Amino acid sequence: MATIPLTKRGAEKLKEELHRLKTVERPAVITAIAEARAQGDLSENAEYDAAKDKQGFIEGRILEIEGKLAAAQVIDPSALDAGGRVVFGATVDLEEEESGEAVTYQIVGDDEADLKHGLISVSSPIARAMIGKEAGDVAEVQAPGGIKRYEIVEVRYL
Repeated sequence: MATIPLTKRGAEKLKEELHRLKTVERPAVITAIAEARAQGDLSENAEYDAAKDKQGFIEGRILEIEGKLAAAQVIDPSALDAGGRVVFGATVDLEEEESGEAVTYQIVGDDEADLKHGLISVSSPIARAMIGKEAGDVAEVQAPGGIKRYEIVEVRYL
């Protein structure tokens, strides 16, 4: 099985979700199933069906998270010595050449990506275009509207 790159923060979030699923969600759905079962005829019991569906989702998510954590390669960006190059976990300040718009992204694992918070997947086109480059370099990204050029202003390892 291939390793899954995760930042330290991403691994912690998965561990917290796993803990919540096992200690809060799982017991709650077991209680809901028991209560629905106590109502009698299960063949026409919508509460029972809904609780069983939720239980299936929770158990599936628990297995998924455990699998990801088992295959995870946790990378702490602050411990990297990449010599100023853009690598996984780096936070990069960019300036779009045409518009002059400044943006900041951190390159994270696929499961951590959240564009609203400036977290982009390592497999995204813009991240792939930046990997290995340094401040002052230009990253060309194929976008739906054509090629966009971004100047790398600063690379940080937080």
